[in-house]
Order: sequence, then C-alpha cells, then structure tokens
Amino acid sequence: MNIKRKKYHHGDLRNALIQAGIEILEEDGLQGLTMRAIAARVGVSHTAPKNHFGSLKGLMTAIGAEGFRRHAIAMRQGLSDTSHGKDRLDAAMRGYLNFAEAHPALFQLMFSPYYCDFGEEEFSNRARESYAILTEISRDLDWDKANLPDSQLRTEMMLWSFAHGFATLKVSRQFPNDETGKTLDIDQVIPSFDYLDKG
Repeated sequence: MNIKRKKYHHGDLRNALIQAGIEILEEDGLQGLTMRAIAARVGVSHTAPKNHFGSLKGLMTAIGAEGFRRHAIAMRQGLSDTSHGKDRLDAAMRGYLNFAEAHPALFQLMFSPYYCDFGEEEFSNRARESYAILTEISRDLDWDKANLPDSQLRTEMMLWSFAHGFATLKVSRQFPNDETGKTLDIDQVIPSFDYLDKG
C-alpha cells in the first residue's frame, strides 16, 4: 500500500481527512481504507479521525457524502435549462457513467450500506441532491408508463436502474465485447425516449 504522508498545517482537519480517504480509495481501493492510513496521509495521530467521525464507518459515510456531491456535479455537466430533454437525459446518463468509471472504489462505497450509514443526515442530503437530477430529467418523459398515476416515480426508478446497472456492470467489466472487440457505451444502448410536448 502506498501511503503518502502530508504534514497537516491548516485548520480544517475534517475535510482534510475526507480528502485523504478519497485519495487512498483512488490509489489502493477499499481494502486500503483504514483509520491509520488516513491519519498517516494527513500527518496526524491515528486517533484524530475517530475524534471527528467516531468510527471508520462514520468516516466512510462522510467520504460517501462528498462522493455524492461530486457525483451530482458530474451528472450536471453538459446540462442546460434550454437544451432539449433528450440532450439533458444523455448528458446526465453520461455523467453518471463517467463518475463511476473515474472513481470505481468511491462509487462502490457510496452505494453500500456496509460502508456507509444511509440514515446520516449529511449523507442522505447529498444523496438526495444527486437523485434530484434524475427527477429533473425524468419529467415529461414519454414512454409506455407515462400515463399511469405513479408515472413520475416509475420513470425515476427506470432511469436510475438503467444508469446504475449499466455503470456497475461496465466498471466491473461484465459486458461482452461487440464484433470489433470493444464494449458498447451507454450512448449506444440507452433506450430511445422522447419528451411530451408541453407547448
């Protein structure tokens, strides 16, 4: 395991510990994420993370909350209030996948109740902010469930299942290759939806 020690100089130890945890995830995966490794990276005593987060799961939950903040940013890249609904849908789905591929260990941690406390306030708030983007892009989607009483919820669940399932399977390299030897991308398999004309 590659532990880079940094001398802690500033006053925001909480965020420094979270950032150190994310760096370790990027380099060593979930197996490398320990209280001692995070403390060593920041250059503080091994008890410092416990004083801020209570436990490793508490620290992982804070890391997961930051992950959802960054996840929402990734999904919003390319979105525009004036763009066509289909373009917004494609951009959000692309952002979802890009985040998962760029940060596979963080992505896994964020969606696991084993690592994160889903009921913790900051975590749940950040997760809702990310989910709200799916809500935005699912409004007025025209598909075979669009006329049902609970169509909005059905649409959100359908899009989330597609985006998350695709991202999870691609990151874990479960997809077969096409005839050219390449794995199909999300743009090539996303269902062809249209949006209801509200004008």
